[in-house]
Amino acid sequence: MKVTMFGSHLCKDALYAIYKLQEMGADLEFKNISASLADMKEFLAVRDNCTLFDEAKANGYIGIPYFEAEDGTKTLDLQEILKKL
Repeated sequence: MKVTMFGSHLCKDALYAIYKLQEMGADLEFKNISASLADMKEFLAVRDNCTLFDEAKANGYIGIPYFEAEDGTKTLDLQEILKKL
């Protein structure tokens, strides 16, 4: 399954997610928001317009890692994605 993940190599949760997704054989497209302004802009467009991020924003978090699966699933929960693999 193809999974697009927005995150940063500076985030330990994102690094763990990359490892787990690769271990499970996901077709992973990693978008590093701390290394690419285009990826950051794409992420912010989603984050600023999606209620999925309300709790993260209310608590001062960025909201990464963030996952989009090819079946349309959008989540901040790695376990939700791993169950689909």
